[in-house]
Amino acid sequence: MAKITIADEQREITEVEAIAAYLGGHGIVYEQWNSGRLDSPDATSEEILAEYAPEIDALKEAGGYVTADVINVHPETPGLDAMLEKFNKEHTHSEDEVRYIVKGRGTFHIRPKNEDGSFGTIFAIEMEAGDLINVPAGTHHWFDLCSERTIRAIRLFLDPSGWTPHYTGTDIHERYAPVCWGPAYIAAGGLRPAGEGVGIQLNSTN
Repeated sequence: MAKITIADEQREITEVEAIAAYLGGHGIVYEQWNSGRLDSPDATSEEILAEYAPEIDALKEAGGYVTADVINVHPETPGLDAMLEKFNKEHTHSEDEVRYIVKGRGTFHIRPKNEDGSFGTIFAIEMEAGDLINVPAGTHHWFDLCSERTIRAIRLFLDPSGWTPHYTGTDIHERYAPVCWGPAYIAAGGLRPAGEGVGIQLNSTN
C-alpha cells in the first residue's frame, strides 16, 4: 500500500482513503487494484497486460490513452544508473504519467502548484505492488527507486514521446532523500536523522 510522507510537516498519511483524498486535492488519481491476481509478478508482459485488460481499457476510455506497456527494471538492467539519472531530478511531462505497480517499490516526490501559481509543500508518495497513480501533465516531480532498485509497472500513454522529461532547472530534489532508502531524510532545513522529529522508514516509472 502507498504511503505519503510530508517531510517539512513531519507527518505521514497511510490510510487508503486519506491518501486518495490528499492526492485528489492535488489533481492526482490514486487507486488500489488487486495485485494477487497473477501467479507471479514475474509473469510475461503479455500475461500482465491480459490480466489487467479490463482496468487498462477503462483507463484508456476515461483518459484517451492509446497504448500500454510493461516496464521491468532491476539491479541487472543495463544502464540502470543512467536511466534513473533521467528521472531523479525535478521535471515535468507533456502528458499524464500513469503507472500501476506490479512488483517492487518507488517514490514520486511532488512539488504542487497553488491556484495563485506559487508552489505548495513538497510531499513524497511511496508506491508498491497494487498501487495505481496518475500524475497530471505539467506536474513538477521527480522519481526514485527504493533500495532494492526493482520495479515492474504497467504504463499508459497518449503518445510515448510525450513522456520525455522536461527539466525545471532547479536543484530542489537534492534536498529530499528518497524516503525508502533508510531511516533519515533531508527536509528543506537540512538532514534530519531518525529519532529527531519523526524517523521515516524509506521505501519509489516509471
